[in-house]
Amino acid sequence: MTSSSSPAAISDREKRLALVATILGSTVVTVDATVVNVALPSIERELGGGLAGQQWTANAYTLALGALLLIGGSLGDLLGERRVFSLGVSAFGVTSVLCALAPSIELLVVARALQGVAGALLTPAALAVIVATFSPDERGRAVGTWLAWSGIGTVLGPLIGGQIVDSASWRWIFAINVPLVLVTLVLIARFVPAGRGAAERAHLDWRGALLAAFGLAGPTFALIEQPVLGWESPAVIVPGLVGIALLAAFLLYERRAREPMLPLELFRRRNFAVGNLETFSMYAGLSMLFFFLVLYLQQVAGYSALEAGMASVPVTIVMFLLSSRFGAFSDRVGPRVLLGAGPLVAAAGFGLLIRLGSDVDYATDLLPALLLFALGLSMTVAPLTSTVLAGADERNAGIASGVNNAIARVAGLIAVAGIGVLVAGRFSASIEGSLGERPLSAPARMSLAEAQRQPLAPVDLEGVPAAERAPIARAVEDASVSGFRLAMGTGAVLVALGGILGAVGIRDPRHGRRVSAAECPGGQLVGQPRDAARARGPAIAAPPATTVTMEDHAT
Repeated sequence: MTSSSSPAAISDREKRLALVATILGSTVVTVDATVVNVALPSIERELGGGLAGQQWTANAYTLALGALLLIGGSLGDLLGERRVFSLGVSAFGVTSVLCALAPSIELLVVARALQGVAGALLTPAALAVIVATFSPDERGRAVGTWLAWSGIGTVLGPLIGGQIVDSASWRWIFAINVPLVLVTLVLIARFVPAGRGAAERAHLDWRGALLAAFGLAGPTFALIEQPVLGWESPAVIVPGLVGIALLAAFLLYERRAREPMLPLELFRRRNFAVGNLETFSMYAGLSMLFFFLVLYLQQVAGYSALEAGMASVPVTIVMFLLSSRFGAFSDRVGPRVLLGAGPLVAAAGFGLLIRLGSDVDYATDLLPALLLFALGLSMTVAPLTSTVLAGADERNAGIASGVNNAIARVAGLIAVAGIGVLVAGRFSASIEGSLGERPLSAPARMSLAEAQRQPLAPVDLEGVPAAERAPIARAVEDASVSGFRLAMGTGAVLVALGGILGAVGIRDPRHGRRVSAAECPGGQLVGQPRDAARARGPAIAAPPATTVTMEDHAT
């Protein structure tokens, strides 16, 4: 398919294969975000670099991806979503080869950063392709399918990576991307519609792009390094504050720019603004769940690394089975009911996790909570993504996707870092409450001090007198349970807040108020939701006295 086509002119077969292309392209991004973690010990043994090298092998990718998502989305709108999607997929294949061939840890970190750049191009472009390919009434199911399969990649990454590292070499976890990239490029060339490109927007807002990139990079860097360096480190404080200042400058500049990278009027659209707020709240809770749960299961409940990793597989299975169905349901009845009820169901799953103790039976204690959480998540994610995309017109689908992806990633970083501070405080307070009045030997005090620097980690009792070991171990275990419950309780509040935002703030496209065309800037198709009309083509001005339906369209 080489020419621009409206969704109505694209056959069902072409739509399915275009969706497969977006799934494969996005999957390599999600897989490479997680697969490298299991290979870090092997990478360190071969290339060296120590702990810092391991951290930056993982973090260089996250930093580049998070910092450049807005630019990737803007380029998709400027040059055309298919062109940028194809460029991002190609670049990901090339940078994967660079990772596989890296002769030193320094070059591997550089290659990983370049991988993140490629991921920032293709991720928002993939969602923009879905917008260009599917009509508003089909997007919920399409986005749900895309999310479900992308979630499978997140889970399979560590599992496949572990097998490859054990049986061959860590280099193959990057080389295996190449055949997936080649298949994706063939599908893009044949089945992804060209969309609209450079004719509509003359140039890239380079000043805004630089402000956005460095503005996002500063806080992202600070949040990545905070667990290692601490909040008081200049290497955390300075990049964080400079980044925040640059983000403020970015917003001020975009208000005045003739052709801004981020049209700020998008946030005047109710569903776009509320949808992104709900995204922040939901993904903050989601990131907290998986971060703290995996640590807790391994370091407190005694699960192996494989058992802890497999614990969340039911969540992925439920999302795989239900996401597209809830997306289709949202297409039929509107997203509001799901965006209100889904997060509340997920919060109830969080609530069940609050009751976990140090002895966790998977079938009776953990599985019911995860299934309830997965049900709520499946009800929410596809309608939420579709609502945000539908809240922007088709010409801004790329930047809308970039904004939403950036908000989701930053929310996760902020939540894990911020709640980590609260968990550490609760951990220390609990230990003080248990052992504060008890006289302890010097080795025991040293062990407790080390434990307080690493909440939820097993306490090292080597050198501690035998009479003190049991009380210390019990106090640390109780403190870990208390800290974990605080994290889960906070996550429940964040996710439930997302549900309240959705129930109160989101508008269904089929229940708009009746207004005159004069109230609708630019006019739209008579009898159609405002953004639905824009998604079908350029705005068509209605006669001044015509009555139309106006609301923030959400698929």
